Amino acid sequence: MAPPVTVALYRRALANRTLNRLTVVRGSVRSAAQSKWSGVVGLEVHAQLCSKSKLFSGSEVQFSAPPNSLVSFLDASLPGTLPVLNKRCVEGAVMTGLALNCTINKKSTFDRKHYFYADLPAGYQITQQRCPVAVSGSLAYSICVGKNRNHVIPKLVRIKQIQLEQDSGKSLHDDARTQTLIDLNRAGVGLMEIVMQPDMCCGDEAAAAVRELQLILQTLGTCRGNMAEGQLRVDANISVHRPGEPYGVRAEVKNINSARFLARAIDYEIQRQIEVLENGGKIINETRAFDYKSGKTISMRDKEGKQDYRFMPEPNLQPLVIYDNETLPSNVNPEQVVNIDHIREQLPELPNATRARLVEKYGILAEHSFTLVNEDGLVKFFETVVEQTQASPKKVIGWIINDFLALLKQNNLKVNQSSISPSALSELLNLLGKGFISSSAAKQVFVELWKAEGKTAAQIVEQKELGLIQDHKKLEQICQHVIEGHPAEVSEIQQGNWKVLNKLIGEVQRATHGRAAPTLVKAILEKKLS
Repeated sequence: MAPPVTVALYRRALANRTLNRLTVVRGSVRSAAQSKWSGVVGLEVHAQLCSKSKLFSGSEVQFSAPPNSLVSFLDASLPGTLPVLNKRCVEGAVMTGLALNCTINKKSTFDRKHYFYADLPAGYQITQQRCPVAVSGSLAYSICVGKNRNHVIPKLVRIKQIQLEQDSGKSLHDDARTQTLIDLNRAGVGLMEIVMQPDMCCGDEAAAAVRELQLILQTLGTCRGNMAEGQLRVDANISVHRPGEPYGVRAEVKNINSARFLARAIDYEIQRQIEVLENGGKIINETRAFDYKSGKTISMRDKEGKQDYRFMPEPNLQPLVIYDNETLPSNVNPEQVVNIDHIREQLPELPNATRARLVEKYGILAEHSFTLVNEDGLVKFFETVVEQTQASPKKVIGWIINDFLALLKQNNLKVNQSSISPSALSELLNLLGKGFISSSAAKQVFVELWKAEGKTAAQIVEQKELGLIQDHKKLEQICQHVIEGHPAEVSEIQQGNWKVLNKLIGEVQRATHGRAAPTLVKAILEKKLS
């Protein structure tokens, strides 16, 4: 019997770039010899909308505010309070839907989803289950594989729907006092639930899709996407099946707040389900949580008995009507409605388009475009350096990835916190390009620029005496001195062994402390020895 296709096998195959032996069919990945099991992954992403106030109340939205300090009467579900829809949240959902190639429903409705938790004071959540604001979209993303992650594989996941809904409060468990406290600051905060179809097959694909979605939301400005603060939370629906057979029973892993943890949770759950089925067991339809310390998913509650949420139309909210230029009534103030065409005009350049433009305009590698786009502010930094320097874009990208990013990560800093500005790096590259300093000296100047804020590259070169020797006669004298001091090497060269010339070049570099241009030194030595 052939062993099952494990996640480790899939990753190893990707790392070895044996993609010709892999077949991808409707989200399943398998090899010709080992095609027993395939993982199936669908995601539900809850993204907190960027808005100063909540979805249905005027309460302020602020992370880590004192408990229960940002709670209106509506948030606390006091009798007699009515919801008022936040226009900014609707615009954010429409913009996100357009960016994800969705169809925007010009008329959508709100529903009540009933369930009883202590952090849901009304006993129901206002959501858009049956007729959401956007449907039928897609998210294009890519995974980078290979030894140096230099092979880009494009992927696509379908978006089922995007719905507006309100967040619940937060339960704070005090184990020492064996009690649970409730903070309603988050209750009523506007969320987009982005439902992805089960088109992914492993943790790497799901994590890459979430990272791409995070970049899109941040580019749009509709969600800050800070997973550590709960602004982006992911539920993963995971199952396994034999290729060609119906999908298996799924388990849901709730509230994952890190792309890295998401990949680990999915990979573990796929392997767990395979082992259960291989041992003759059955997969239970249940809700699980991910324990990042052990790297395992843990059962929370059984979902075999379907919970009745008793969905019903929200009686206190009219249907949400969204217009475009053709349907906008003449007697309506455009500032008081949501206009799809107006929002479409405001769409910025999205990450995929930025990557394609960088590759086409500057001739850089596709994997380098991913590095630039994935780091906030790095595209602007790169393009500014290219504009201000005579160095080629490929040389600039080499310095940014190998030197600039390395120092940022080493010091745990963001691009806008760097002590090296684009103009400082441009000046350094111009000095290098014009032959005023050597490559090794340029590396020293770069490190000094990082340490010494306020100093220019030219000032550092002068203070540290790192500039190349410009006096041709002086350089000739040094070369002559080296020739006279190495008669054995000179004799070998005269007998035709010109490889020994490299040793003489090294001696000149040693004598000048690296301040001699290698090409110039080579030309002088060749002339003298010929």
